[in-house]
Amino acid sequence: MLIGEVARRSGVSPRMLRHYESLGLVRPTGRTAAGYRAYTEEDIRRIFHVESLRSLGLSLRDVGRALDDPGFTPSGLVADLVRRTRERIARETELLTRLQRIDAAGPADWQEVLQAVALLRNLRSGDAGMRQRAALSSVDTAPVPVEALVEAVLSETDPNVAGALRWALAQAGERGPELLAAGLGSALPEVRGRAVRCLAEIPGERATALLREALGDTDPSVRRTAALELGARGVAEAMPELVGMVVEEANDVDAADALGTLAGDAAVADRIVTALSDRLADTALDSSARRRVTQALAEIPGPAARDTLTSLTGDGDRAVALTARYVLELREPG
Repeated sequence: MLIGEVARRSGVSPRMLRHYESLGLVRPTGRTAAGYRAYTEEDIRRIFHVESLRSLGLSLRDVGRALDDPGFTPSGLVADLVRRTRERIARETELLTRLQRIDAAGPADWQEVLQAVALLRNLRSGDAGMRQRAALSSVDTAPVPVEALVEAVLSETDPNVAGALRWALAQAGERGPELLAAGLGSALPEVRGRAVRCLAEIPGERATALLREALGDTDPSVRRTAALELGARGVAEAMPELVGMVVEEANDVDAADALGTLAGDAAVADRIVTALSDRLADTALDSSARRRVTQALAEIPGPAARDTLTSLTGDGDRAVALTARYVLELREPG
């Protein structure tokens, strides 16, 4: 079979077939009377073997070794191909993600494209100062996709940079909460904590709904961050967690303030007093915890809190009794 027909049947160009011949990969077995290359069925089978190995990403040198070296073992080469293919896919996936984010930002001209590229690059810089500047400038300099800000803030460990990213994300519109919802589903508590801290700085019903979900998180710090913000937003569901924070001395002052905010609703105020009273009645509670609970009653308006404090002035724990008297004097001076 002549080279032209081989090229048509195999899909390999005559030029490439000659190149294979020059490398010794596929040599036509014979020649015609006129001196043209003549390929046998075995030659054609070898061409297809070469093409198959090339499709796996092997170099022509490695193809030759695979076909001709009896001692050649493919395992190491295949493992290397797997590694290189994964690296290439990762690079291309990263490029695709970057392009999608720039496209989502809707740049008006090439200047904005270049600015967006620079900001995306700087958000991933190894220098914390550069990441912080990129976060702060993302609002005014160029449109930056919300996805990029969310990805950055969920992985950021520097507190100053994280604060700048949360601020930028709060300015970024309505898509932030939806994207942060994925962070709440992370297996890593530190990522869930970063997501909750971001949501705490974003107003709106969707952010509040996600903070409600975070009240059921298995990690105490995540639950507490959500509870403090929900308390400030007047969401009564945070009350049990806030009471627990007072008892456990976990941001207890802030938790008491949040309980005071919730107590603006008279019905909720009575529920808070009942919850705090139940904790005071717990015989397993130590003296310092009972004092903190008594101090928290100072933030709760209404007769129920006053009556409870009055009863505590006769408490068997002198420190609790003195705290109750002091709180009553603050509530009703003179």
